[in-house]
Amino acid sequence: MDNPGFEMNGERIQSPSNERDQRKHVIPGKKYPWSIMNIFLICLWVCITSTIMGVLIWSLVYIKNVGSMIQPNMQKQEVSSPQTPAGMSDRKRVDVRFQFLNHLGKSKVHHFPGGDIQWARFRHDINEYQSDEEMAFGTSINTRQSEMTFGTLQIKSKGLRAPHWHFNANEHGFLLKGTAWIGVVDADASTVTTYNVTAGQVIFFPKNTLHWIKNVGEDDCLFLLFFTTHEELQTLDVDDVFFSTPEDIAARSLKPEGGVSFIRSFKKQTEDQAINLPPNLMELIQNASYVQSPDKLVWRYFYNLKASAEYRFPGGIIQWARYRTNGTGLNSTEQIFSESLNKHENTLTIGTLRIYSNGLRQPHFHFNANEMGYVISGCGKVGIIVSSEVTTNFDIGVGDVVFFPLGTQHYIKSICDEDLVLVLAFSTGNQLQTLDMDDYFHATADHILAQLFWKKQEEFKKIPRFREDQAINLP
Repeated sequence: MDNPGFEMNGERIQSPSNERDQRKHVIPGKKYPWSIMNIFLICLWVCITSTIMGVLIWSLVYIKNVGSMIQPNMQKQEVSSPQTPAGMSDRKRVDVRFQFLNHLGKSKVHHFPGGDIQWARFRHDINEYQSDEEMAFGTSINTRQSEMTFGTLQIKSKGLRAPHWHFNANEHGFLLKGTAWIGVVDADASTVTTYNVTAGQVIFFPKNTLHWIKNVGEDDCLFLLFFTTHEELQTLDVDDVFFSTPEDIAARSLKPEGGVSFIRSFKKQTEDQAINLPPNLMELIQNASYVQSPDKLVWRYFYNLKASAEYRFPGGIIQWARYRTNGTGLNSTEQIFSESLNKHENTLTIGTLRIYSNGLRQPHFHFNANEMGYVISGCGKVGIIVSSEVTTNFDIGVGDVVFFPLGTQHYIKSICDEDLVLVLAFSTGNQLQTLDMDDYFHATADHILAQLFWKKQEEFKKIPRFREDQAINLP
């Protein structure tokens, strides 16, 4: 059948015979709505796809660049972060024993014209710590609220620890060697107590009490000092206070001959005079008087520990400068000191512990006090159990400081040929309460121990009872 077609501009055009043919024969110049929509949709799809791809590519590049910038900064922060002083390693790497051990001999020595001071203490500025180990100890005594800070004070012959006071701690001292003259001024200045101390004796200065120490012997003095604070010790020296006071105020208060002119004649030294020894001392002092105050005053601040009762055990000796209920076991002068301790808040108990060679201060804990000690002779091994997760054993020697938090079980063993001797301080002005391992085993019923340790009850009969205390023992 012929396609009828039609004419257009003199040209014969055949009509499409079907839909396919119709698509082939498109009249030039004519616009069709459906093709415009298709083009629009295609363009929209291309735009959206391009935008998404662009955003993804930009994000990947940005993250990569930012990451490369952050990583070095993070590494730098790990080194210089205020939580870790420059030059110190990660605190987590420090052995747990340094929470309870301080090698004081390795710490910074603070030199003065008249002597030296070294500290085992907490510091707010962690950059003042000399090592990670020292920081671990300082942090430990602070977070565990030890109520104690320790230091050694060495005073040269004729040297003076300037008059001063501590407004956040009582001070307890043990004179290890030398001879010193002490002065203490009561709160209202109505009473000034002066006295002499020699090696092996104990001194006590209540909080906010003005006091001074002068070496009156030919040899250096060495004091072991315990302060009743786990924060930084706060101290004011008289010379610092004087030079910080306006001249007219000082002149009006002291009313010296010459008034303000006399006050202006005082010269502040360029270096700290906490412990001083002027080179022209003989010119400055023509007549020195070292008067001993009456006993009733002296014994409030002084205890003759080396002459006190010795508590002897199979493995060693303990001596105490402490409070005893009703003065039990104390002589008249020791009772004065005991009552003075108990009168003031947050005082310490001081003691010396001698453990014979190979002797053992058996495992024990204290109900009512933290403990801090300083090794003055010998060497030993210490063990401490804070919890099932925190347990450590370590060696100790001369100059080491140890710390045992309240309630933690610990032991001390002498491992040298010579005796191990420590000066100990306990954070209580009341009677110290202690429980030894052998005592609490015997105090626990056999059937309770049998159930606890899965061991037959009769087996616990093998643990003997002794007539004498085994606190320090040497089988």
